Amino acid sequence: MHDFVLALLGGLMIGAAAVLLMAAHGKIMGVSGIVSRLLPPMAADWQWRALFVAGVVVSPLLARLFTGEFPIVTITHNPIVLLIAGLIVGIGTVTGNGCTSGHGVCGLPRLSVRSIVATMVFMASAMITVFIIRHL
Repeated sequence: MHDFVLALLGGLMIGAAAVLLMAAHGKIMGVSGIVSRLLPPMAADWQWRALFVAGVVVSPLLARLFTGEFPIVTITHNPIVLLIAGLIVGIGTVTGNGCTSGHGVCGLPRLSVRSIVATMVFMASAMITVFIIRHL
């Protein structure tokens, strides 16, 4: 039950953050877009972007404050595989004009056709990848 409650709270917080960002700034909460515009040439509205990223970095500390432990993160593959996977994901976010948060969390509720297609593609890619890693 504890994990369910934490997952529910996390989902509610992500949804609330997406709504607040849209209401306050008229921006989609796409993490790849937020982070990429902190790199040179920086966006004129870099301040809220930096605060957003700082919140992502600080959130495990808040989780520890409320639960008494850090979130468990298990990395099961070697660093080379992770590097290659990161590059592939990066290429996908550039090609798809967004990431899972932008398309999946923010685009699907707006019934964006582009986001629906992008979400179907990255979900199918994830399923195929898991199948290959586990069975081949």
